[in-house]
Amino acid sequence: MFAGTALVVVLLDQWSKYVIRTRWELQNLELIPGWFSFHYTKNPGMAMGIDILDTMHISIIAIIATIAITTYIIRTMDKSPAGFMLIMGLIIGGAIGNLIDRIFIARIMGYGGYLEGQVVDFLHFTLRISDWPVFPYIFNVADVAISCALIIFLVFNKKFLPEEETKTPESVTVESNTADSKEIDANASQSKASDSVTPDSKAPDKES
Repeated sequence: MFAGTALVVVLLDQWSKYVIRTRWELQNLELIPGWFSFHYTKNPGMAMGIDILDTMHISIIAIIATIAITTYIIRTMDKSPAGFMLIMGLIIGGAIGNLIDRIFIARIMGYGGYLEGQVVDFLHFTLRISDWPVFPYIFNVADVAISCALIIFLVFNKKFLPEEETKTPESVTVESNTADSKEIDANASQSKASDSVTPDSKAPDKES
């Protein structure tokens, strides 16, 4: 579930970015007038246009975060429900999709080296209310996957969280009773041992 979901997200993300990069007629195309269009752009910063670090440092942070999240997923995989693995697949697939851009796209397009790539964005909601844009951001398929995963997780987090190994009151009672019985058995064994040692059973002293 996890690997399959992540792979599908990466493939869809990279295919859509390749199409928008190589077909100029799609790079500024209004699909739903006044609502939604393709608008090809490159984002050197983070999500939502946040630009507080240079591209290389953002790429390094993204790689570290992706490795850390993937490590956690692998460690909890045996006790995680399918829904949780689906959500994590969407998140990691989206992260890898954007990481591919950051690592390789600058080399592919000839404007920089590895880790200097700018993320390709092209999905643009153009709806405005009283000249105010409803959603003034341009994003991609990877961003959609991550956003959907976070929304699903926030709404249904109790159903999708990995099971934690917690002790129920019944298990605590059983363990307590078991410990008490072991202590009783140990005391009984000590009592039998002391009773079996009588004056007649002692070995005679050696003659001088």
